[in-house]
Amino acid sequence: MITLLIFAGHETTSNLIATGSMILFDHPEQLQLLKNDLSLVPSAVEELLRFNGPSTSVGPRFAKEDVEIGGKKIKKGDMVLVMVKAANRDEEVFTDSEDLDVNREIGHHLAFGHGVHTCLGAPLARVEGDIAFTTLLKRFPDLRLNVPKESVEWQFTLSTQGIDSLPVAF
Repeated sequence: MITLLIFAGHETTSNLIATGSMILFDHPEQLQLLKNDLSLVPSAVEELLRFNGPSTSVGPRFAKEDVEIGGKKIKKGDMVLVMVKAANRDEEVFTDSEDLDVNREIGHHLAFGHGVHTCLGAPLARVEGDIAFTTLLKRFPDLRLNVPKESVEWQFTLSTQGIDSLPVAF
């Protein structure tokens, strides 16, 4: 359990900071909004988590009863894989879900899971994200990607994604 907590807390937060920075580099108008108003950082962290957070899916779940979703019948006991990325882009929940909006007011996203499966470290991860992005933007206002976007190497697993390294200039 301790190993899981340390790994989950370090790996996902590191990925949030690197991936979030890359997303902001890809959306310079949103990055400029943050630079102009650091009070937006907490909502930006939530939006970065929703838009492209470090967790791609959660562990398997099992249907408690027969159900039909999108025309597909799922029987009681069937294994279901929840794709967090798809849920966080649901147009019925998030208007213009394919757009990054650091001003977006988010009631709830699934980047930290839900219910009894909510991430134990979610409050700490939010604070770490707020501190990291506020500090980066204060100390390095000219922070920018220092390599072509295409050369940034990503790592993907079934449950997470991240960036191997993010060369920046400031």
